[in-house]
Amino acid sequence: MTMRVEPIIGRYGHMEIEGRTHRVYWEEAGEGVPLVCLHTAGADGRQYRAVLNDPEVTAHHRVIVFDMPRHGKSSPAPGTVDDAYALTSDAYAAQILAVCDALELDRPVVMGCSIGGRIVLHLAHRHPERFRALIGLQSSDHVAPYYDTAWLHRPDVHGGEVCGAVAYGLMAPQSPEAERDETRWHYMQGGPGVFRGDLWFYKVDGDISGQVAEIDVAKCPIHLLTGSYDYSCTPDDTRDLARRLGVEMTEMEGMGHFPMSENPERFLDYLRPVLRTIREG
Repeated sequence: MTMRVEPIIGRYGHMEIEGRTHRVYWEEAGEGVPLVCLHTAGADGRQYRAVLNDPEVTAHHRVIVFDMPRHGKSSPAPGTVDDAYALTSDAYAAQILAVCDALELDRPVVMGCSIGGRIVLHLAHRHPERFRALIGLQSSDHVAPYYDTAWLHRPDVHGGEVCGAVAYGLMAPQSPEAERDETRWHYMQGGPGVFRGDLWFYKVDGDISGQVAEIDVAKCPIHLLTGSYDYSCTPDDTRDLARRLGVEMTEMEGMGHFPMSENPERFLDYLRPVLRTIREG
């Protein structure tokens, strides 16, 4: 039987983020305009495996997917493994800028989902000159609390299984079963308290509703795509954000909160035209 080898290269790099040295893992494939992909809360870069493997995308883009510190193959900074973790807007933005600087990326496109879809708004607000364009998946300016995050990190509860269950409920039933299973498996493998700590940004610190009017999309174009089956960031949430920004949004039919992971082939049908527009623009 012939083995199929994927064209993805994984590397570790030692870089400074907010005054601390971190060993960060990233995967990449392709050549061309840099496309940096940001994974969701509590997960890692494996969510973008289809984008990394798509020849149409990688023919035009150097796709880069890094694991945030504490996620996937990126460990916590030395001496911080027992620290209480709560992701802030400043820390999240600093990670992204540090990776872009370390890899010497010239005005990359940045695409993020969920918490990644929120941080791209902060990037547009703080550093629009650094990016060619920004893509927000499941992107909203805030989210109303809808569950008790304490259940995600308790000594009497299996945190991985709870995280997987939360992720499973956010996916569309129309998405292929194998892809949904792999998506929740990623969530079951997260470090203790990491999902809960990421949600501090998503639910509290990352609320940017008061600054949306200050974002100038003429300085950095923003593209918004949201799955139709998502109660965490509904299409109406993104539609309202798009109206306030003065941009269009695309509703992705039959997908939930993790479009690039739960239904990757269908997601690529939506992504390719957006990337084409960015290149031509």
